[in-house]
Amino acid sequence: MPSLPRPLRALLVASLLALLPPDVPAADPPAAAPGPNPALASLRVEPNGSEYLVWADNHLAGPIEVRLDSAGPPPAWSQPPLPARAGVPAGGSALLAHLRMPPGNGLLRLRLEATPGSSNARPRDVAYLLPLADPQARIDQGFEGGFSHQDPENRYAIDFATPEGTPVLAARGGVVMQVQDGFSGHGLDPHRDASRANLIRILHDDGSMGLYAHLANGGARVRVGQRVEAGQRIGLSGNTGYSTAPHLHFAVQVNRGMQLLSIPFRLAGPAQGASAPD
Repeated sequence: MPSLPRPLRALLVASLLALLPPDVPAADPPAAAPGPNPALASLRVEPNGSEYLVWADNHLAGPIEVRLDSAGPPPAWSQPPLPARAGVPAGGSALLAHLRMPPGNGLLRLRLEATPGSSNARPRDVAYLLPLADPQARIDQGFEGGFSHQDPENRYAIDFATPEGTPVLAARGGVVMQVQDGFSGHGLDPHRDASRANLIRILHDDGSMGLYAHLANGGARVRVGQRVEAGQRIGLSGNTGYSTAPHLHFAVQVNRGMQLLSIPFRLAGPAQGASAPD
């Protein structure tokens, strides 16, 4: 079954911000786009004399890493120079740069990219529980599956074929870092379906993250910031986003230099069709 396509797998938020010279009143920032896919982070800019202080605000209940760059002519001066990267703690903020306006028209466009997780994660060898209340769930695609598990973010993912509405269980305890819910429908149009998979991301105590994707519309049974135990029901399986049939996509990921990587894991419990290698 198709796994998470590139536009969703990257999990980057691109924010553009135009700055005006200090003597020109700025309009209120545009409201966040409504819908079930909130940004991972946002830019915040504060005037500071002849300079601007540029901050990143983290909207997740877990750490992220961000990269600030110009989306046009570079600033006249930046400390540190752009692009600038930083880690931002759960629900927190980080000062990314001091900027001065470029010469000429005085318009500066900035871009922020964000990736869940911390590069300081040190995953431990843990046996994960079956993430479904269905011991007969069939593995349709396992590690290094030829259909869609060849890229770094999905190489060690598992796709479980299971009817829609099957309870999804936490394979390991942790804190709910991200919930994306409210999407319906599925298909193989990357422009329409790529970012429309409902998902839950759980942060483990070693910095690794469990990803549960293609959940049912309205199927999340947990909230951001909630602590869950292994085996606890967290949602309902579905068939949303870039998908051909009902299934659960499960992966354990880490952030390595703003690149999400799936990592091998041991699965405890029966599953038909394939097995995750040790």
